[in-house]
Amino acid sequence: MAKRSNPLQPLLNSIPAPIRNRYFLVLVLFFGWMIFIDKHDFLTQYELQDTHSELQRDKVYYSEKITEVEQDRFDLERKKEKYAREHYHLHKKDEVIFIFTDE
Repeated sequence: MAKRSNPLQPLLNSIPAPIRNRYFLVLVLFFGWMIFIDKHDFLTQYELQDTHSELQRDKVYYSEKITEVEQDRFDLERKKEKYAREHYHLHKKDEVIFIFTDE
């Protein structure tokens, strides 16, 4: 019987030996899986980091807004009449109120 020759054998022999190693192939498949397919792949991690940064910016923004609202509340509690006149344009019958705004 004649030995059958594999028609792809010359092609396989042209591939360097370390790349033909089964452990190398398993590592390549593992890293490919972890980078592109896994639940915690790079794209997902990038999106999570972007969301985290956006939430941090929102946190700073809302902290500033809370400070402003607390100051308004303090002003309202201390100077109710002044606050009502400035914000709701309340006045007495014989008064004329002028409101100046900065532009």
